[in-house]
Amino acid sequence: MSEIGIGIVGGGYMGKAHAVAMSAVGPVFSTTLRPRLEMVCASTPESAESYRSAFGFARSTADWKALVEDPKVEAVVIASPQTTHRQIAEAAFAKGKPVFCEKPLGASLEDSRAMVAAAEASGSVNMVGFNYIRTPASQFARHLVQSGEIGDVTWFRGEHTEDFYADPSTPVSWRTSGLSNGTMGDLSPHMINAALALIGPIDRLIAEVETVHANRPGGAVTNDDHAQMMCRFESGAMGQMYFSRIATGRKMGYAYEITGTKGAIRFDQEDQNALWLYRSDGAEAVRGFTKILTGPYHPDYAPFCQGPGHGTGYQDQIIIEARDFLVAIEKGSSIWPTFRDGLQVNQIVAAALASSETKSWQSVSSF
Repeated sequence: MSEIGIGIVGGGYMGKAHAVAMSAVGPVFSTTLRPRLEMVCASTPESAESYRSAFGFARSTADWKALVEDPKVEAVVIASPQTTHRQIAEAAFAKGKPVFCEKPLGASLEDSRAMVAAAEASGSVNMVGFNYIRTPASQFARHLVQSGEIGDVTWFRGEHTEDFYADPSTPVSWRTSGLSNGTMGDLSPHMINAALALIGPIDRLIAEVETVHANRPGGAVTNDDHAQMMCRFESGAMGQMYFSRIATGRKMGYAYEITGTKGAIRFDQEDQNALWLYRSDGAEAVRGFTKILTGPYHPDYAPFCQGPGHGTGYQDQIIIEARDFLVAIEKGSSIWPTFRDGLQVNQIVAAALASSETKSWQSVSSF
């Protein structure tokens, strides 16, 4: 067992989640590498010191370059705004340090490509944060699909829907400015990542992207509220996806349905500890969707709880990510999803935006 110094850029919502995960991952998963919270960076010295004290870091700074260059920081977690991702990652890779970056991978497709190039040129471990696909239920769904349990997949429907901007009287904020903060930049990457993980690469797509509430108290909205997309996977399966931040009543609508020739799967993140499975066998009179409550026999559940149906939560997903990152560092080889996987998601986002603009089908490989 050995320690590894962790530096986290960003101390807000995701910075806190990663700090807690790094503190918990060793006891939960008995990892060989044990994280040491070495340094946290925030926008001001005062906020950085506040996060240091609250989360248990040894030191704080308001200069991300100081964090990246510090020899006691042996791995970097980027949990800051998308517009900062590229420069931090490139600097860390130049130092040969492993990097975990929250999604999306940079603020643009150009950023994503540059970050992948820097990662692969350095040979350093790299990972992008798509936490929702790591629930025991979704990991099990992925296993069911890949093992052929539901036969050949013919159709996929996915959504990532929330309602934090459903009320048109909600004022403008940083979320209503900049393409990377809109629904296609913020929410869609999670479900696109799920589609890729569950079904495989997307060949082509057609999409509509729309701003419903163009003006809010305080100013104009310059990014998108919701979007819909039809796609064809390389496997031949059909697909549909919908993304929204104005989906009234939806709080965490990360949900999907998968139809196969021998069965089907349904999942909804608002009930994240249950998976619904239909098998096309037995007498028709007794067929139906079976609710499977996750438990110790499902992926990455037992380290958290020995009781079936007791459930895991959001923070546990981040702890599983931390485990994967540490295992990758220990083995010296990146684990899915890598920066290249993050780039693949962003290529699909770019294709969808272009499709909406041109009102035409787009080949993902063109982006």
